[in-house]
Order: sequence, then structure tokens, then C-alpha cells
Amino acid sequence: MKFKNLRSLLLLLSLLALPTMACGLFGLDEDGPPSDAVVVNVIANTTVAPWLETAVTNFNNSETTTSSGDPAFMVLNAVESGQAIDQITNDPALALWIPEDAVWTDVLADSGDSSFQTDCTSVAQSPLVIGMWREVAEALGWPGLPLGWLDIGSLAADPAAWDYYSGGTLGESFKLGHTHPGLSGSGASTLLAIVQAAESKTEAVSVSDIGQPIVQASVGAFEGGVTWFSSSTRSLAETMAERGVEYLTAGVMYEANVAQLSGNQIVAIYPLEGTFVAEFPACIRESVTSAEKEAAVLFRDYLLSEAGQQAAADSGLRPVDTAISLPASANIDPEQPTTIFEEPTTDSIFAVQELWQEARKDVNLVMLLDTSGSMRGSKIENMREAAVQFVQQMGDDDYLSLIAFSTEPDLIVEHVRVGDNRDKIVNAIMNLDAVGDTTLFDAIGDGAALLTQTTLPSTANAMVVLTDGQDTRSYRYNSATAMQEATANNATVFTIAYGGDADERTLERLATQANGNYFVGDEASIAAIYEEMSAAFGGSVGVGR
Repeated sequence: MKFKNLRSLLLLLSLLALPTMACGLFGLDEDGPPSDAVVVNVIANTTVAPWLETAVTNFNNSETTTSSGDPAFMVLNAVESGQAIDQITNDPALALWIPEDAVWTDVLADSGDSSFQTDCTSVAQSPLVIGMWREVAEALGWPGLPLGWLDIGSLAADPAAWDYYSGGTLGESFKLGHTHPGLSGSGASTLLAIVQAAESKTEAVSVSDIGQPIVQASVGAFEGGVTWFSSSTRSLAETMAERGVEYLTAGVMYEANVAQLSGNQIVAIYPLEGTFVAEFPACIRESVTSAEKEAAVLFRDYLLSEAGQQAAADSGLRPVDTAISLPASANIDPEQPTTIFEEPTTDSIFAVQELWQEARKDVNLVMLLDTSGSMRGSKIENMREAAVQFVQQMGDDDYLSLIAFSTEPDLIVEHVRVGDNRDKIVNAIMNLDAVGDTTLFDAIGDGAALLTQTTLPSTANAMVVLTDGQDTRSYRYNSATAMQEATANNATVFTIAYGGDADERTLERLATQANGNYFVGDEASIAAIYEEMSAAFGGSVGVGR
């Protein structure tokens, strides 16, 4: 999906089977902070979360006090930089922010809040790298042959070239993943790195550079191979490692994300054209109380102490204290990168997000919604509202088909361009009623057949399946044949088990085999699940103009 409205709601994540981008509040135990504590709410990038989780615990246990004798107590919430902007805007109590780079404080200022711009100090670093399966990297000539952003884009765009290098044993195509550029700084940096490479520049590119035809072609080639947009670099790395080379051939992440993975099957590729290095500035909000500022400075000083910097190195981050080295590792290279791109401007971040609208593939989506009798009441009401929000975030050039299934599957909307039919789709969803049995397998089979009929080289096939029950009536497909059809057309399938009675085993297997995600949801989390799926398809979530 493309951006429709770039300024949109905060992405809320559900509790998923896969890793999520939000680590939640960290530092609070059952008793909470001491009654006389100066509580500092810290919001930080997910890549530094493994370090900060330990640092927060150690700092809170140290009983460090402010000049007034009150204990300083940190509470950590780990989210991506784009998501953090919405949270900060809506929460004046957030006192300390550790984004990927200081430019994100400029992005926040662009929205009207400049309170984090005046007091920032880098506490760790990490280069942006291409995380790649070792066997893939070696097939491409690594480590003897350097690889670049444009090389990866060419492989993604040319299946024949990929087949030549892979010998046909590493998947039919080179599958890429990176984070959503409206939610994550690494997503925006990925696109900007391709621009830098296409323009052969190390200094920050301009808005006019981003508009050049060669840039658009390079970004288009790269995005043509992207099969999944993750909500965070941490989630991207962990999911890639969990799901294997058939799921993702490579993903753009930080060096620290690679270092944090167990084993050395995934290696860090430092692109030959150069890359960005995240500085992770710890920025104190000028509008908070003097006590909170003092406590935040104490915690930042702890992060910069020898113990804090050693802990950063142990979690795969590069310490800003040059006397401390990264531990030896077979999957990262502390001597790289040799070429570093300058930090981008706010305008270039927004411009490259707009370029991304045109560069990425449109989606051909079939949405299957359970409207059986067990969905009556608040369940179907919440489902309708979440599905409508999902449709509102789809791009104009995406295509959508809607099948409601109860006693029989019912094709409500058949393969229409969303931009021309958005209101029609929304009205169709809002008019869904709950009655009858559950023909889950027949609906999946019909949805798969519809994808086969409507597939185009220029679109990415996807299916969303939501059900709250077991199949009770299908007669044309069973579990095995429905799954076979759904996985036969290179579709990405997202499944939602809505409530405890759903056929979780079938839904999980279907999503896993179709390179999608499986969700367990209830009425409280259904909207968040649709937000997560919207991000994965490239929907209009996060920041932008």
C-alpha cells in the first residue's frame, strides 16, 4: 500500500506470535518506583533496548539520588523513532528520548514540538547494514567481493541473475525486508542510502537529488524485491532469523541487530557505496521539571560511564568511549564501514517517503472476513471498525476484493481499485451482519482462486483471513486443499484467530507457509492487529507530511 495520508495515527501493536516493535514499559516492578522517587519516562529506539533494559535495572537498583536526596528512577518504553514522535506529542511526561539520530528531533520540531532539540548527547553508535544469510553472502562472493546497495537492488529486480548466483537452491527470488519508513528511522535511512548510492554522494542528498530519474529507478528496483515492511529493526532481525532464508534473503537493519542474534548464520554486509551510522543521542526535554532533568542527566551519565559503555558493547552497540571495543564476532566487522553518509535533513526524509509511495509495489489484496453467527454483537462491530481503518490506510492504486463467509462464501467486492472505490468498500464492510455457519476452507480456496485470476507482475498478492471459529460447513475444500491453493500463487497470507474458539493450528500453518504473520486477537486488540498488517503492507502509518 502507498501513503494516502502521511500524517496518521500511532501504530499500536498487539501481542503477536512474532516479535513486536514495542518492548513495553521496563523498569516497573509490582511495587513500582519508591514513593519519593523522581520518575523519568524514557522512550528509546528498539535497537538499544537490550542494552537499556539492563542499564535501567542496574541504575534503578543503584539507588542513585538527585541533589535533593530523592532516588532517580527510570521507566523505559522502546519504540521506533517515527512511532515515538506520536507518543511524545501526546505525552508531555516523556522526559528522555533516545532516537536513532538527532534529525528525528527535527522531524518532531516540524510537527510543532522543539523541546528535545537543545540537550542531546550521543550514547552509542551502530552502522546501518544489510543483514544477509551467510550462505547467500558467500554465494555472492562475500567476503572477498564487496557488495553494495545497488547490487542488492539489481538482484532483487532480476530473478535470472539471482538464479545464476544462488544455483536455484536459495529460493526463487531475492526477498528483501526493511522497516516501514514512516515508523522507523532505519526505513527512511534505507531509502536515503539508495539515493546516496545512485548519486555517488557521501554528503547529504537534497530534495532535488531525490527527484532524479536514476534515483527513482534505483529505489524502484530495490523496492521491487521487498516482500515485507517490518515495524522495527529488532523485529525484522529476529523474525528473519526465526523464519529462515526462504522467508527473507536479506534485511536492512543495524549492525547491533545482527550482533544480538544467536549464532553467526546472518552476517552484516557493509555496502561498498557507504552507509549511515546511527548516533543514538540521549535528548532531555527542556519542558520537564528541573528534578526530572537532573535525574535524566544522572542516567545519561551512567550510560556514558565505563560500566554503561561496556554494557553497550556487550549488546552489540559501538561505544562512544573509544577505549572500549566490541567483542570479537564472526558476523560483524568493527573496521567497517569505511564510507559514512552525512546525516539527512528533515526535508529529505519527507521527500524520500514520498518517493517510496511510487517506488514500492501496489498490493492485490483479498480480505476474508468471518460473518458467522458467533461473530454477533461487539465482535463484528470491532472487526468492522478495524477493517475500515485498514482500508482507509490503503493506497489509491492498491486493489481489494472482499469475501464475507458464513454458511457460504459471499464475494462482496471483486478486485476494485481502492482509490476509485474506497467509500464503496467501507460501506460494504459496515453493512456486514453475523449469521450462519463457518465455511472457512471454502472461503480460503475461493480467495486463492481470485488471487490467481487477478495477479499481475506489478502487484504483490496478499490475503487477510479473520475467523473466530472452526470450519463447520465447507464441502469444496478441506484444510489441506485450501492451504495448497492459498500458497500456490506467491501470496503473503496474514491470519487472525479472533477469540479462543478459532482454528489456531490451521491459521498458524497457513500464515507460516505463505510467508505471512499469524495473530491471536480479541476485541481489545483487533484494531492493533490491523494496524500491524497495514504497516507490513506499507500502509499510511507513522510520520510524514
